[in-house]
Amino acid sequence: MDSPPIRYEPDVGPPLPQTEAEIRAQVIQVCHMVWQRGFVAANDGNISARLDEGRILCTPSGYSKGILQPEHLVIVDMEGRPLEAGPGLRPSSEILLHLEAYRQRPEIRAVVHAHPPTAIALSVLDIPIGGCLIPDAILALGRVPYTEYATPASAAGAAVIREPIQRYDALVLRRHGSVTVGISPLEAYLRLEKVEQIAQITKAIHELGRPTPLAASEVRRLLEWRREKGLLRPGQWEEICEECGVEPSP
Repeated sequence: MDSPPIRYEPDVGPPLPQTEAEIRAQVIQVCHMVWQRGFVAANDGNISARLDEGRILCTPSGYSKGILQPEHLVIVDMEGRPLEAGPGLRPSSEILLHLEAYRQRPEIRAVVHAHPPTAIALSVLDIPIGGCLIPDAILALGRVPYTEYATPASAAGAAVIREPIQRYDALVLRRHGSVTVGISPLEAYLRLEKVEQIAQITKAIHELGRPTPLAASEVRRLLEWRREKGLLRPGQWEEICEECGVEPSP
């Protein structure tokens, strides 16, 4: 009997926010979830969303994500210059990082930058996050590459994502944090959750015993699924095969 087809399907998700008020509300919802899950501490992290081709809504500098309200959000242009901000509010110090993601991926509508603890720890040890060990890592994200180290909130921090963000929806900034993108703030946040969950599983595997990678045939099958669903961006197949020690298909 033939094996059943893969039933895993890409997440459809809730309706996308359309009005500025709806986008503000979802950004704040994500801010609170990021803080509640411990993906940020103190004033860490930042979230942004595209309002239109020339305006980005972003969290302000110096605020805990657990207490932000819609009126605290700042609007900047594509150069990071404030267009609309309440008294004493200024854009996130990492706005250059967000703007680089929007430039490289015109289709994305939101960026979440957080500090997921396990993912950061694995980046220090240079232990790949999950891709060759559990199928969900390839199905959900393809791969979670590490960028080169760059000083936080610097122009170099934006430069190190320029190339990998073209191919991946989730990155880990070595020793610093994560960058996840999506067509809504909620989608970008859910990818952050997945990054940290896979990082925790990877950590547990290394603690409990000798990591055993997926069979090459299974890696290829999972990659074929990503290709069939239109999720496989240029370069992913070759990079995932190299990381997992799989010979690329001819």
